[in-house]
Parts: sequence; structure tokens; C-alpha cells
Amino acid sequence: MPGLYYEQCDIGRVIKHRLSRTVTESDNVLFCAITHNPQPLHLDAEYASKTEFGQRVFNSMYTVSFACGVSVEDTTLGTLVVNLGFGEMKFPKPVFINDTLSVETEIMEKRPSKSRPNAGIVTFEHRVYNQHSEVVCTMLRTALLQRLPSGLDEKDSGE
Repeated sequence: MPGLYYEQCDIGRVIKHRLSRTVTESDNVLFCAITHNPQPLHLDAEYASKTEFGQRVFNSMYTVSFACGVSVEDTTLGTLVVNLGFGEMKFPKPVFINDTLSVETEIMEKRPSKSRPNAGIVTFEHRVYNQHSEVVCTMLRTALLQRLPSGLDEKDSGE
């Protein structure tokens, strides 16, 4: 699995995820529909045209979900026990339809689990950028990760 084990999570390590995506009107409408969010700022072009943004603003929870999803392959794929929580989320710039988003992740903290000797707790900061290299979202995610299986060391695990 390409995910990181607890021991492989070096504090300060920054991972630039390869996947990027141009977000579409369909993405925004579908996400609003499945989350039952009727906010006209996201869905009503006429309403949004009269706001300070002059256009529809992408649903911020999509941006959070996108960041977490894109990060999985390089961080927790196959090594996650469970997500423990999501911390502070910030949206310094709006995301608009047809923006291209990319994500990087920094490992902020880690500690062994007190209750599970085969796992450790890692805090990631996910940062989302638009096509202008502007930060549009930051968020913290705390996850319980598996420790390296016995007999496997860091260099044997595909790192």
C-alpha cells in the first residue's frame, strides 16, 4: 500500500500530491444536492452575480472533501485505522467554477497511541491551492495510523 505507517510520518514533511482537478458546475451542483445545501451563493447565478464575488462560489465543504480525498493515496491508503477528527478549517480565498485545485499536505504532529500499541496518532495539515497558486483552503486532520508490521522497516515499505 502506498500509505504511510506511523513511523514514516516525519514531522515537517511536505507531500505535494500529483492529482489536480478543474472543478465544474456539475461538481458543485451535485455536491450541494447530496449534502442538502440550498445556499443560493453556490447555486443561483443571478443571486451570486449581485454579491461581492460577482459569481457563484464553490461549496467549501467540497473543497475540504477534495483535499482529504486527494491526500489519501500518499498518506493513509491501507494504513489508516480511523480518522479521529478534523480541526480548524480556513478559506482565505473563494473557489469558483472552473478553478483548478491542487493539494499539499504537511505532517504537523505525531505521538504513539496510549490505548493501541499497534498504532499512532498523526496530525496532517492539508492545503488547497487554485491555478494562481493562491491558498483557498487549509485544514487539520488527525488520524490513527497503523504502525509498521513487525519484520518490515521503513525502507522495505516502498518509501
